Amino acid sequence: MSSFSTPLSRRLGLRYPIVCAPMFLISNKEMIVACAEAGILGAMPSLNARTLEGLRADLEWIRARTSGPFAINLTIGLTDPARLEGDVALCEEFEVPVWLTSYGDPTALVARARARGATVFHDVTQLRHAKKAEAAGVDGIIGVAAGAGGHAGVISPFALVPYLTQNLDVPVIAAGCISSGRQIVAALALGAELTYLGTRFIPSAECGAPPAYKEQVVAAGPEDIVYTDKVSGIHANFLRSTLPDDWTPDRTPEGAKRWKEIWSAGQGVAEIHEQQTVAEIVEQLVREYHDAVAALPR
Repeated sequence: MSSFSTPLSRRLGLRYPIVCAPMFLISNKEMIVACAEAGILGAMPSLNARTLEGLRADLEWIRARTSGPFAINLTIGLTDPARLEGDVALCEEFEVPVWLTSYGDPTALVARARARGATVFHDVTQLRHAKKAEAAGVDGIIGVAAGAGGHAGVISPFALVPYLTQNLDVPVIAAGCISSGRQIVAALALGAELTYLGTRFIPSAECGAPPAYKEQVVAAGPEDIVYTDKVSGIHANFLRSTLPDDWTPDRTPEGAKRWKEIWSAGQGVAEIHEQQTVAEIVEQLVREYHDAVAALPR
């Protein structure tokens, strides 16, 4: 299947302008390597490795198996400062090519990434935060639109992506409700230079999600996704069937354990119909992309 690209995807050395977004608890080193081999950018939150020793082991494992680009997500404001410093130091040591920052001011991390030749993308839901991140020197903005899995925004992707591209001087990555090649075409047409897909990769063979989680993502429709702040105190999208009737935000260790039984997904579940490997998903997305472009009115 022939490749397609954007200036940003070529700069990163990707075959396709697709990112497998970092997902709390379930993204892992196996996904990162499978994505690199398939020609897209794989990612995981640093905190998915429970300790610094675990993150070091993961990065050693990844580096031993692929020379392709990959990304680590650093959640600035949600990470203990000592752990964050350790995570950043490991990203420097292992020369992680792409740093994905979120929940805080990325200024200090941009300086450290720049010294190592790494690229930094920052996660936002609105223009005000995007402008601050651009001023901090990031290389691109991830615009998280309504309907995205996890902590999503409230602006439609049809509005958010062109709004950001028209008001920023750095590239925009489109996130939210992208699960098919047709939706990749739409995102690129709106001005995005990369597409950010999380939910689409939950039912991949390599993903660390439990089997029942993968089955529910395949079976769900967009009506089964609930946007609520009752889980973490911040609005996010979850599978309705996994939300308890009486839930209040709980950031204690005991509360965090209950997160494992509450499963996040975005409205992009509408386009997911089977469990596949990462390679098969990418192949399908690329085929759908080319079919969609060919079918556009001339």
